[in-house]
Amino acid sequence: EVQLVDSGGGSVVTGGSLRLSCTTSGIPYKHYCLGWFRQAAGKEREALAQIDADGDTRYADSVRGRFTISQENAKNSRYLQMNNLKPEDTAMYYCAADLRFSRCFSWRPDDFEAWGQGTQVTVSS
Repeated sequence: EVQLVDSGGGSVVTGGSLRLSCTTSGIPYKHYCLGWFRQAAGKEREALAQIDADGDTRYADSVRGRFTISQENAKNSRYLQMNNLKPEDTAMYYCAADLRFSRCFSWRPDDFEAWGQGTQVTVSS
């Protein structure tokens, strides 16, 4: 069974930092795309960053320069380092896996088959 467990959320003030973690298990492929998404109350799910097994990364314009995605393949773990957080970053954050390809091609949440349970990030002013 494919499982993703995301963690690391919390409450910070504007300008603070958090590091989210996503640990995967049961994925039968070595090469796939891992993405981070967020969903704020009343808004659609937003793609933030992606990484493939080779370490190639992609970022949404809204977080480029502030967020960094990384991985430790030996630990089946991916991370999202979030710096200079703003109140508009407040949302539930999810990691998700697109198992169709070895590289990242899509930003669409519907193309990601497996999802973590989510971890809440709250940024206060």
